[in-house]
Amino acid sequence: MAGAIAAAVIGASLSLNGVLRGWAWLSPVIITVGVVALAMAVLRALRAPAALVTLGGFAALVFILCNTFLRKESIAGFIPGPDTLKQAFVLFDRAGETVYAETAPVAPNTGIVLLICLCLGLVVLLMDTLAVPLALPATSGLGLLAVLVVPATIKPQGAGLAGFLAASAGFILLLGCAQWFAPDARLQSGTGRGQGQLRRSVVLGGAALAVGLVLPLAVPGFDQGTFPVGSRLNPWGPSNGLNPMITLGNSLRTPTGDGRITYATSSSTPVYLRSVTIDRFEGESWAPDDRASSRRLGTGQIVPGYTLPEELVRDLTIIDTGQFTSPYLPVPYTPAAVNGLNGRWSWDPLTLSIRGEDRTSRNQHYTVVSVSPRITAAALTQAGTASPADGELSEEFTQVPGNVPEIVRNTAGTLTTGLRNNFAKALAIQRYLRSAEFTYSLQAPVQGGYDGNGLSVLADFLQQKSGYCVHFASAMAVMARVTGIPSRIAVGYAPGHPTGNNIAVGGRDPLTEFSVDARDAHAWPELYFEGLGWVPFEPTPSRGSVPDYAADAVTPGGSGSNLDEDDIPVPNQTPLPSSSAVAPAPLPGTGTGAGTGIPQAVFVLAGALLAAALLASPRLLRAGIRARRLREVRPPGQAGPAVPPALAWDELQDLARDYGHVPRPSETPRHFAAGLQGSIPSALADDAGMRAVHALTADFERHRYGRPADGGAPGAGARLTADRLSAVRAMLRRGRSWLVRLRADWFPPSLLSRWFRTISAPFRWAGRGAVRAGAFIGNLRKAVRPLRRGN
Repeated sequence: MAGAIAAAVIGASLSLNGVLRGWAWLSPVIITVGVVALAMAVLRALRAPAALVTLGGFAALVFILCNTFLRKESIAGFIPGPDTLKQAFVLFDRAGETVYAETAPVAPNTGIVLLICLCLGLVVLLMDTLAVPLALPATSGLGLLAVLVVPATIKPQGAGLAGFLAASAGFILLLGCAQWFAPDARLQSGTGRGQGQLRRSVVLGGAALAVGLVLPLAVPGFDQGTFPVGSRLNPWGPSNGLNPMITLGNSLRTPTGDGRITYATSSSTPVYLRSVTIDRFEGESWAPDDRASSRRLGTGQIVPGYTLPEELVRDLTIIDTGQFTSPYLPVPYTPAAVNGLNGRWSWDPLTLSIRGEDRTSRNQHYTVVSVSPRITAAALTQAGTASPADGELSEEFTQVPGNVPEIVRNTAGTLTTGLRNNFAKALAIQRYLRSAEFTYSLQAPVQGGYDGNGLSVLADFLQQKSGYCVHFASAMAVMARVTGIPSRIAVGYAPGHPTGNNIAVGGRDPLTEFSVDARDAHAWPELYFEGLGWVPFEPTPSRGSVPDYAADAVTPGGSGSNLDEDDIPVPNQTPLPSSSAVAPAPLPGTGTGAGTGIPQAVFVLAGALLAAALLASPRLLRAGIRARRLREVRPPGQAGPAVPPALAWDELQDLARDYGHVPRPSETPRHFAAGLQGSIPSALADDAGMRAVHALTADFERHRYGRPADGGAPGAGARLTADRLSAVRAMLRRGRSWLVRLRADWFPPSLLSRWFRTISAPFRWAGRGAVRAGAFIGNLRKAVRPLRRGN
């Protein structure tokens, strides 16, 4: 049993590939799961109490985690101490930062691997406790489900076929072991092992697996991924907020239109709504730096921490965030004042990002006054670049990461060789990224394993030359810094599209209203030019809008706005090599069913057949239970085949339950037979049927209550038993309404009762445990009361 549980958990953990990058994490997982399962198996083999087995497994989990991850801080290399706990919390904080700041696949750092090993070790403890001392092996599968839920809700391709099959095989093995070594003692079969239980577990598990694979084909939305998951089911509901650089790709791949924002602006050019700024490019992933110590409260007057030119363009923008929920406020750049907000809000002088202190952006309606310099190509050509030494700019925006991949440096150097001013360098980088060599794709990063952000991801993107806005913006920002241009990444929303409404503002012409949602989530680079401030660029092909001052970097057909977020390559491209070519994705709602070229009628037919199978499943399961009970077996020491009387008696009781006579646990077999006879009107009673009832009752009484010498009597043959039950069924059906007969055939109450007992078993166990705990506390109080009186 320990081996089955370990195999099931390790098999389920295979689905985490893609959540974590590579396979380096698998070795500590196997060691942790194996040690915990082995420790519990040894304690159980030594006849230790169940509680001590669980405690021993938990101790083994602590020891192996200390030895694997916290050896230097542990006593003797495996015993936890004060320093061990401190370092563990440090690693857990690192794991939390990884979960918050990175997107799958994440680098398997020590903190995240420690957390995964801890969780999987606890899953082993849970499954062992449910399967062995509590005798609920089927319920123990909830532990495997908890493991599979993580990749199913994180990875675009879901848990994957390998992890699902491995977990299913382990679960089937666990069920087989549970039945093989713990047969039903009520059958008194005289053997220590149930006959044929392992084979039945394999057949049942295989059927469940087949249904699990076929069912998604008939459900709308389950149409992509190795193990079809469609757009993935989110048990926490839709995400209406923009989680910077993490869920941006998922928002683009899920064109649901969640988090709709409307705005009306007086600007003559498209408005980008900025939420946060990414300016530190160290590590495996990049996240906003809130700089809590330097933030300032109040949005009535916002002053940037750098010099703006005298000639500024002022615009008014009215924004309604609706259900969009984020700690950061979407505003046009550069905001000078924001009025009408509810709650307390602060802003960063370096990035001008606005964050709520006690509120979120949900249901906010506010007005933004923004100022921006009048930017032209000529002004950018003449502009210089401030350095941190001048006090004009913070060094955070000019620092080049020490671990920049060589491909990034070489590409930046090749593109800017011979160019004398920063604007020409910026145009060269933008022109390269928007050229026919690159394609816009939401799926290529997922399939290639370089989704998200970070320097290692950036190297893969420049090799594959296919990705979405996060990759293009990151590439331009890092290459700009390599060439000496201060840069950062803005995360927010592209301009969106008009709603057709106009908003009247006193003393002004009506403002055109626009709408953006999750499909317009976007990232773009901003480069700093002395005297002009931060200037946005648009290196992502088929996305957003290229500014007029950078329009000469646009390739033919590459400046359009792609509101449907499809993988549309730049027109007139030269063919890419087969290793990096990306096929365009079909438009949402078009093409053949499930995107596989199979006609939609096939899936309609499959859905109809599946629905028919589901309706017929109670009848089929009831027939299967009846056939299993009436199967002839060869009892030990007997020459002829027979049907165990206990199984024939179970079938008789279920047959009576299906037709309205519910047996009571307190009645004896003879009382049950008398009650069954009394429930049938005398005019409908049948001699053959009643003789069959009394014969089955007599067989069961001899089997259950007879002397040991007679207790092993084999009972009647299968044919005779089946004839007796058929006679009883014919008697019960005689005179019944069609509704009763329909219910007994297609929705048998005995089967529904069996399901209810199975589902409610954990709750009954919990209730009995609570009653016993209450009785124990009551007895303890009674025992202590005389001592208190004596005191």
